[in-house]
Amino acid sequence: MKLWGGRFSKPASKIAEEFTSSLSFDRRLYREDIAGSIAHVRMLAKTGIIPEEDAQLIENGLVEIKQEIESDTFPWRIEFEDLHLNIEKRLHEIVGPVAGKLHTARSRNDQIALDEHMFVLAACDHLKQAVTALQRSIVEVSDRHRDAIMPGYTHMQRAQPTLFAHHMLAYFFMLERDYGRFCDCSKRADAMPLGAGALAGTTFPIDPRVVADELGFDELYSNSMDAVSDRDHLIETVFCCAVTSMHLSRLAEELILWSTTEFGFVEMDDAYSTGSSIMPQKKNPDVLELIRGKTGRVYGSLMSLLTLMKGTPLAYNSDMQEDKERLFDAVDTVGACLALMAAVVSTMKVNTHKMLLAAKNDFSCATDVADYLAARGMPFRKAHEITGRLVAKCIEEAKYLHELSIEDYKQASELFESDVFDLIKVETSVARRNSHGGTGPLRTAEQLQVAAEIVRGRKHD
Repeated sequence: MKLWGGRFSKPASKIAEEFTSSLSFDRRLYREDIAGSIAHVRMLAKTGIIPEEDAQLIENGLVEIKQEIESDTFPWRIEFEDLHLNIEKRLHEIVGPVAGKLHTARSRNDQIALDEHMFVLAACDHLKQAVTALQRSIVEVSDRHRDAIMPGYTHMQRAQPTLFAHHMLAYFFMLERDYGRFCDCSKRADAMPLGAGALAGTTFPIDPRVVADELGFDELYSNSMDAVSDRDHLIETVFCCAVTSMHLSRLAEELILWSTTEFGFVEMDDAYSTGSSIMPQKKNPDVLELIRGKTGRVYGSLMSLLTLMKGTPLAYNSDMQEDKERLFDAVDTVGACLALMAAVVSTMKVNTHKMLLAAKNDFSCATDVADYLAARGMPFRKAHEITGRLVAKCIEEAKYLHELSIEDYKQASELFESDVFDLIKVETSVARRNSHGGTGPLRTAEQLQVAAEIVRGRKHD
């Protein structure tokens, strides 16, 4: 008989049993479920709701069940519907009828809510560690190539020269915001729902603070209906995963482009590349392509959760059973993508010579020419126009700006002197960009120092 079967005159049909079962995925929460049950039964004993000896017997049985699950000897049974009922049924087999006291002053509604809160807190900690590992890889590759110059891009067109380290550190600070979002998410997940019962609380003299303290929660829910129906922390976790995925996808896209023959800026390590079944010369950035592709998967999990919750009335509804697979998949996917990206970044070869040539053999110092005139009193818009005409002349004559003569510059404006040739060197262009957050070597070194201090400060990660 089902543990809730007293009301029913016939068993569930086989097809309904299989359809409603969540065991295939919620069994993953066994650690959280058993830890929550142990904290709950200790509280029941402490408040005198059940005898101490009964509580100890139940706790011993729960510890035995955990050992069975981890040794893969636990007898999972789909007819018991979910993780909670499987554990409770097994507990009854181990300790006898006293097992029924475990569910005193508790519903599966607040039980699963507790499990998910605990899972989210652990998941956010894991993802913060994974973010930090990728940040560390970015710091290391930036430090190894701190003087490397490359073209910077807007609209995927060469724009202005920049330092490779400056470019990579942009991703470091994106990831730092991701780290902060997971920290914020943890704050809101840090609320203990057990004690809410099915929705209205309980008549027993429970002390939820005892459970919260044992499990490490700082806050208690103020409202029992909110406690069992809230899934904001799940949605927020998956949202944070989606934003992190977006950042990973952007980095993956750039590395994929840079690894092409047309760019040739980087080469992926063989361990994170694949070949072709027909073309022997191919070296494909499959890992990066999958990181980019899995972003859509994480977005899908977010939209699924938002859609799932948009029309559910208070309090608990079985619709919410669908939340776990979306949460698990997003957390697992982003965790794997972060770990792989950290490995890709730390092992890739950086072709600094090819980057420098690309920066030199273009018009990326055109803004410096316009700035030169503006610094001598010419309105910038006029300086922009004159520089544009010089670029057009270069294109017509198949030259670059540094290949024009001083007479060419003088013909465009009498404000030009021979010192303009120093300013249109990519090295000078980069070195002079010392505004806050800029690509100049001093500013980039400052950013690198800040980044290094951040990851050093997270040795626990």
